[in-house]
Order: sequence, then C-alpha cells, then structure tokens
Amino acid sequence: MTNHSKAPVTPVEALEPPYYAAVFTAVRTQDQSGYSETAARMEDLVKDVPGFLGMDQAHTPGGLSITVGYFRDVDALTEWRTNAEHRAAQKRGQAEWYESYTLHIAKVERNHGFTRA
Repeated sequence: MTNHSKAPVTPVEALEPPYYAAVFTAVRTQDQSGYSETAARMEDLVKDVPGFLGMDQAHTPGGLSITVGYFRDVDALTEWRTNAEHRAAQKRGQAEWYESYTLHIAKVERNHGFTRA
C-alpha cells in the first residue's frame, strides 16, 4: 500500500496452514492525491484485525501494484472487508485512485519458504 523503500525487503514467512490470502492487484490512475496517507492508515488499521497475519506488497514503475494480505480465517477477512474506514477508502479508490483492480481470495493449504543463510 505504501512505498517501503526504507523497510527491509523480506516476504511474510511461510505460515502454518490453513489460512487465507487476499490478493489485490491494481493499476492506478495518474492522480494519487491523498493515496499515500490513506494507504498508510489502512496498513495501520488492518494490523488491528484479530487474525491478520501479515502483508506482502510489490509495485512496478508502470503503475501495477500487488498487495497480498494474509488472514487466519474467514472471520478475519470479513472483519477487514466490512470495516467502515476501509469501506470508505475502497469507495475513494474506485472514484479516484484506480483504473482497474482485481481481488482474489484463496485458501492456502500448503506452503514452503527459503532463506539464504
């Protein structure tokens, strides 16, 4: 959601399945007024959702952004989806910040990870 060029670049660890992944892929508009502040607020807000496990993000210079939020269960996903402040940000995103987006919800049943020693 935000530019984390100063943050360490590490993916969310391989979590204990099952859990859910919400994959949000978007192409942004030219006008991004207020986007950074709202994105930072959403990032802080989602951390308060019981069952939120973490988030991975990637952005291309061409404007494609991918955010993957990991949630322990459907209840956590529902709490985030129905949060009033998040809903307001979604509406503003549709009106101002996104040319297009897709949201995929997936149940993760297996995973693995690797970290160079």
